[in-house]
Amino acid sequence: MTAAPFRVRGWHVLASMLVFFGAIIAVNVAFAVIAVRSFPGEDVRRSYLQGIHYNDTLAQRRAETAVGWTAVAALAERDGAPVLEISIQAPDGEPIRGATITGVLQRPATAREDRDLSFVEVGDGRYEAEPGALATGQWRLRAQAQRNESTRTFESVLIWRS
Repeated sequence: MTAAPFRVRGWHVLASMLVFFGAIIAVNVAFAVIAVRSFPGEDVRRSYLQGIHYNDTLAQRRAETAVGWTAVAALAERDGAPVLEISIQAPDGEPIRGATITGVLQRPATAREDRDLSFVEVGDGRYEAEPGALATGQWRLRAQAQRNESTRTFESVLIWRS
């Protein structure tokens, strides 16, 4: 008895199409889940509420700019570990002493590596924080310095090369 030659039937075509499109849909769903988990799309929490109060934010920034403080931030290495250094000066060039500085060091692509910082004054308007181990690449510092009634918020893009 000889075997009948293989013939493509309707259910073969249907099964092939279902497998093909099923694989495409599964890959798309997997990519979408990975994308949302790695970056949810919001740079800050409660962005809608912040947008509503944007004029208040602009007024606050104008008041901070009027204070006139300038801040310079840098990442340095000490004993093999990263140290974040900030130097703050008044408009006349005098160092700002006795300020309280808080901040967050953020990774631009993901919030998983973000870390809160508290700074210690080391003298002459210089403040330091130890962020712990950092991955090589770009980081963004968002910090706020406060002394008496004066406040200054600033941001800086930093590069860490371990």
